[in-house]
Amino acid sequence: MESSEKGVPRAWLEAGIEAGRLAGAVLMRWRSRFSIREKGLNDLVTDADLESQRTVVEFLSSRFPGHAFLGEEGGTEEKDPGPGAPPTWIIDPVDGTSNYAHDFPFYCVSIGLQVAGELVLGVIYDPVRDEMFSASTGQGAFLNGRRIRVAPTDRLDRSMVTTGFPYDCKEKEFLFDWWRHFSVAARALRRTGSTALHLAYVACGRADLFYAFDSHAWDVAAGAVLVREAGGGVSNITGSRARFNPFQADSFASNAALHAQVGELFRRGPGLPGDNRGG
Repeated sequence: MESSEKGVPRAWLEAGIEAGRLAGAVLMRWRSRFSIREKGLNDLVTDADLESQRTVVEFLSSRFPGHAFLGEEGGTEEKDPGPGAPPTWIIDPVDGTSNYAHDFPFYCVSIGLQVAGELVLGVIYDPVRDEMFSASTGQGAFLNGRRIRVAPTDRLDRSMVTTGFPYDCKEKEFLFDWWRHFSVAARALRRTGSTALHLAYVACGRADLFYAFDSHAWDVAAGAVLVREAGGGVSNITGSRARFNPFQADSFASNAALHAQVGELFRRGPGLPGDNRGG
């Protein structure tokens, strides 16, 4: 099939996959030989981040000169381009930069695509394990070409839960309230340091639930498409859940069986912040 039911050309997905592999090769080439700069407290950027993003943007812009780009290292404002914008690629060139800087092997390239205000395509590439996760609207989700589905787990106490902490987590006590809650309520709770991989793991059934209170669009855009196309659900924790907004700071993703009960838990649970980014 050349395109999905919403008209996503197959060439776009194929190009996203190729861009992910090219960026992954950059990360492997720079591994343990880069310089590190601090963007902020505990917020790092490496030479590999910059070259990885440049590689993705140059490749995709050569294929699709009318498309737009939003990347973590792009220096552009993180805001929703809106339904009237051209197709916009949302890029995290190294999701898990601190892991990468320490050669802790949990990081990836994340590439999402938003068209007419909707996320329609997602590619997450883990170059350490050579795992390529890909999905486009209406076409399902895949790992190295094999179709994947979310896990059937229907009870939180039997669930593997994953989460991410922001760089300023020490200033946000409510994050630790939720950590304590899930460490008791779930079978297992993990934090590996890569939001995109957490979402990919929900999509393929390795994890049952992911939640975060301070994510960015480039962290979640690709993974949201993967989870949705694998049969799961993705929602914002606060505000309306009628439509997932990747530009809102909080999100959770799970299989369909857990989604409603976890949503209710977040409604009545501990420590909901008034301002997710501000404390």
